[in-house]
Amino acid sequence: MPALILINLITQSTFQPLPLVLFLHKPHTLPECLNFKTQKRRSIMEGKKAKILLCEDDTNLGSVLKNYLELNDYDVTLERDGRLGLAAFQRHQYDLCLLDVMMPNMDGFTLAEEIRDINPDVPLFFLSAKTMKEDIIQGYKLGADDYITKPFDSEVLLHKIKAILKRNEELNRESENREFDMASYHFNPKLRELSHDGKTQTLSPKENELLKMLCEHMNDLLPREQALKRIWGSDTYFNGRSMDVYIAKLRKYLRDDPKIEIVNIHGNGFRLVVRED
Repeated sequence: MPALILINLITQSTFQPLPLVLFLHKPHTLPECLNFKTQKRRSIMEGKKAKILLCEDDTNLGSVLKNYLELNDYDVTLERDGRLGLAAFQRHQYDLCLLDVMMPNMDGFTLAEEIRDINPDVPLFFLSAKTMKEDIIQGYKLGADDYITKPFDSEVLLHKIKAILKRNEELNRESENREFDMASYHFNPKLRELSHDGKTQTLSPKENELLKMLCEHMNDLLPREQALKRIWGSDTYFNGRSMDVYIAKLRKYLRDDPKIEIVNIHGNGFRLVVRED
């Protein structure tokens, strides 16, 4: 007879977890997703774990989902309300966000807007008991990669997470290897090197990230708030003054070519203007 393992389906907080029965071909053998030794070896082989921010105010549901994802080799931060979720996102880099919609202090939709201001590219899923068409459409309008209604199958969620992280990893690899030519300057963000006329300037991490964002928006507007939230974590007055200092440094580095200019668009942000010959 095959061994049986009971795993909980993730359900709404008002319902008891439903048992999902897995039939194993080998008796007394744990499935790989529950085998701690296998997961530890895989983690060592593949490097650091993907980091997931989980915002869920239901204590039982949050704990069950956090444990399930950790058993599948993800590094999960669980926050109980939107405000704490935003604070966590500002402190750390995450590979994916799972957001409940109805949370205290800050709802999931508002939190998603804040997250998108900081990092427009991070994958984002809503997990919600709100099943009205209008709510689902609003979620996608806010930039969600998926809107999953409760109750949901935890295994299906797991495969969705794996698929989008794989896609995002490929996109990030292309972005990391991207280099920029700005008139007579060459910029390599991966090495943090800005080269001109045979000389190379090594940039600080913040200088590098700010110049990279300017290059990604070359000849277009880089919103001030977006740069502040992504690089400094928040758009406070003092962070704004700090960014102005870094803009001045970048202007100094780029001053040897008159075709390049960092223009301040008052009250909105900056433009890296690169004029053609």
